[in-house]
Amino acid sequence: MSPLARLFAVPVHVYRLVISPLLGSNCRYQPTCSAYALEALQRHGALKGGWLALRRIARCHPWGGSGYDPVPGADSGHVHDHHPDHPDAHRGPDA
Repeated sequence: MSPLARLFAVPVHVYRLVISPLLGSNCRYQPTCSAYALEALQRHGALKGGWLALRRIARCHPWGGSGYDPVPGADSGHVHDHHPDHPDAHRGPDA
């Protein structure tokens, strides 16, 4: 992760350690917005990852969407297979 992306990740880590435990688990999306932000910063860098994180956080409100919303460009093979909403989640390894 670039130094700027690490700097952008600091508020996310503070949120996860200090604020999130006080609010409880109430994110409308999977992965959570903070996990999404960290992955976006790691995968896409400070500018694009930061923009993706801000867009996601802006969508996380009572009138917004919900459900599974991975970071664009995520390795869909191992993330989707373990998510219960993915069509292949309940299929066996030989399916």
